[in-house]
Amino acid sequence: MVALVRDMVGNHPARPVLVLSNEPNADGLKRAREMDVETAVVDHRPFRDDRAAFGCALNERLEAVRPDIICLAGFMRILAPGFTGRWSGRILNIHPSLLPKYPGLDTHARAIAAGDDEAGCTVHEVTDKLDSGPVLGQARVPINFGDTVDVLAARVLTAEHQLYPAVLRRFADGDRSPVYLPEGIAPKAGAAPGTGAGTMN
Repeated sequence: MVALVRDMVGNHPARPVLVLSNEPNADGLKRAREMDVETAVVDHRPFRDDRAAFGCALNERLEAVRPDIICLAGFMRILAPGFTGRWSGRILNIHPSLLPKYPGLDTHARAIAAGDDEAGCTVHEVTDKLDSGPVLGQARVPINFGDTVDVLAARVLTAEHQLYPAVLRRFADGDRSPVYLPEGIAPKAGAAPGTGAGTMN
């Protein structure tokens, strides 16, 4: 979320309008306020297992700011079909694997256990099927001999901070063609500001 907000300055096609979290004590809320971005909380706990009701509460808060794009960033709740359908084509998510490999959790441990020589991250559109929406970008990193899960996770996180802003710039400018980043390269395309983006973390 911080990487996205920091990138949305100057000649950028989007502006941050809200950071919304399901965790009242999320560090991202404090960071957003420090960057003068509006924040809100919809705690999932009162909804228990009622994803539809939780989605309605999220919708109510989002409708107040009317974002054009929603960027999931560390948002670890599965969204109900009613929510994903309402925002279809406008929700992005970043996942720490080279999808379609390793959807779901424990991606780094799974890649190491499989003996893969590379890992990475994927930005994709969110649909009602977990980690299966159209791919909008990928960045690859090597898996080195002796890598632990934490070491690999840190390497992938660096790539995430490059890839997600690059994809959002392109997507907000109306271009859904995928971005593929080699290691250490983050292309930047300029465009006129205008689109509002909300991040959920």
